[in-house]
Amino acid sequence: MSNTNDAASEGNEGGEKPLGPEEFLIFGDLRYGFMQPTNAELALVRIRLIALENLVIALLAEASPRQLEVVREMAAYISPRPGFTHHPLTSQAAVHMLELAQRASHFGMKAPS
Repeated sequence: MSNTNDAASEGNEGGEKPLGPEEFLIFGDLRYGFMQPTNAELALVRIRLIALENLVIALLAEASPRQLEVVREMAAYISPRPGFTHHPLTSQAAVHMLELAQRASHFGMKAPS
């Protein structure tokens, strides 16, 4: 007895490429798989980004000094280094990482008892 799930799994044995939207996510064929996001999709991405940034701030507010040092090290690591091509988005990302850590410091302060 075979159902559609069995048939789908049989067709993907041996490393066959996935079908459907997953193919474009994995293999990145922009000529055939890329569609411009709608305004509603862009709004959802912005909402999720805001939520993720706030979650990161909340987690960093309780971070140890070593964890905060790692954030600064990562920001320095992705910042442009001499002899390498400067990419504006990467530079902005490094600055934003440091800003998130700074914003978290405002929430991490313990109130006097």
